[in-house]
Amino acid sequence: MLLTATDAGNIALEFLMAEWNISESDREWFIILNSRLIGESWYIVELGVAGFPDRWFIQVYDNGACDPNYTFISPIRGSDGYIDLVDLPHLVAEVLVSERNAR
Repeated sequence: MLLTATDAGNIALEFLMAEWNISESDREWFIILNSRLIGESWYIVELGVAGFPDRWFIQVYDNGACDPNYTFISPIRGSDGYIDLVDLPHLVAEVLVSERNAR
């Protein structure tokens, strides 16, 4: 299977949506920021929530599989709570708080 950067980005996005059980209506908040080929056989895909500094980095292999051990980076600590998340749908805010708390 020959993947393009766009394919890898979409696969990573679907992986993250399934990982968190994100509904169709909440998916619009998540965006593909970057997808770059590493070597000859895998991509690093950077995902985020529109308007927020939080980032997921997911490896997508040439067979279409995602590494379940993705990286999440945020300059905001989970202990800061929901202050910056009041305008987000509840589930999207929960995902961000949970990820921020887990790092």
